[in-house]
Amino acid sequence: MSLAYAVRAALNKAISEVAGLYLGGAAFSRKRKLPLDTILHFLIAAEGGSLAKELHRARIEATPAAVSQRRAEIPPDAFREVFERFNVATNHTDTELFRGYRVLAVDGSAVSLPFNPDADSFLCVDTHPKGGYNALHISPLFDVLNKTFVDLRIQPESRMDEIGALISMIKENDFQEKTLILADRGYESYNLLAHLLEKPNVAFAVRVKQHHGALREVARLPMLNLDCDVSFTLTTTQTNADKENRHIYLQVPKKSKAGSKTRQARWDFPSPYPMKLRIVRFMLDSGQFETIATNLPRDFAPEDIKALYHSRWEIETAFRNAKYTIGLTNLHGRCDAFCEQEVYAALIAFNLISRVSRAAVIRQPENGVYAYKVNFKMATTLCREYLRTPSADGEKLLGQIAGYSVPIRPDRADQRKIRPKSFAGFVYRVAA
Repeated sequence: MSLAYAVRAALNKAISEVAGLYLGGAAFSRKRKLPLDTILHFLIAAEGGSLAKELHRARIEATPAAVSQRRAEIPPDAFREVFERFNVATNHTDTELFRGYRVLAVDGSAVSLPFNPDADSFLCVDTHPKGGYNALHISPLFDVLNKTFVDLRIQPESRMDEIGALISMIKENDFQEKTLILADRGYESYNLLAHLLEKPNVAFAVRVKQHHGALREVARLPMLNLDCDVSFTLTTTQTNADKENRHIYLQVPKKSKAGSKTRQARWDFPSPYPMKLRIVRFMLDSGQFETIATNLPRDFAPEDIKALYHSRWEIETAFRNAKYTIGLTNLHGRCDAFCEQEVYAALIAFNLISRVSRAAVIRQPENGVYAYKVNFKMATTLCREYLRTPSADGEKLLGQIAGYSVPIRPDRADQRKIRPKSFAGFVYRVAA
């Protein structure tokens, strides 16, 4: 049995199991022309064209209106359940580790929705021509070595809380193998660092600020290459003893309790709380310094930590592929719930394509300038055809994927252009 066949079978089994869970509901108790498993399959394999074109491509004889009516009866949790079951069934294929650690990166990204000021996803912006826009914020854990999404939180952009989302994933995941979590600036939080320190089997490398707004003990360090430990005590009180011992005071609002959704000054642990961090600072090729707070042991040299943190960029590449290759910029529904469905469907498709592509053997030129890797865009097209064709051959699929490759050009750099992206209107979809 080829890996492609096994991965597709695992997805089909996850979809069938989830469809079985919802058979008792009124919406799915009778035999329907569009049963739940058909809708799940359809959205996972759908591309970015119009809904009518995607139905034609999937050979489903139903109108777009009928599909929308059926989707309204499916909670986004059904798609999340498929995502989780599929990952559990196939994570044995994610075998790449860094010195015994599974390396997970965390970051956030916005998914644009159609304009709807009455939706939870609406964010008021005075400078926007319409007074605001609609977007959902996704915060996933991404395996940077195996290139798969492990977990995910979805929030309205107006109530986006990336630190809270990561804390939630840390609490709810049982990390049975050694895991390293990489995070960029923006995740710098005493509360988050304490959660990471307290979680068994979890190490972390979090980029922290160096000047204005930096952790007090970090701000005192000289601006040069260094590798040192800093120890301090956090407290939520201001007694004379706290002041004499130079404890770091956290001004936590009275309404902030353990697990509070208040974004500022959350603290979920006793007071006082001793904390010890390893601080690694190194110079980049640009001449600028970068500072990492970690709890990795000393057998991880600063060069190792620099390379590990550099690998965090894989999650940015994954966001680009999920949006512009899988198609999260071209949704097929207007409401927030439909968007959540398609976010999970896109990440399921991403994980399937990534796991199948790893099994494709790319021939490397003997005297070539570059090494070659799978062309993710073509792999996406081929895997979607494979999903829509039950009789398709898995071994043939791997051969087709291997026939499309692109060179790996290391150390390429380009000025990052951060621009807000608007929703691609339903009537402006390409015909191809």
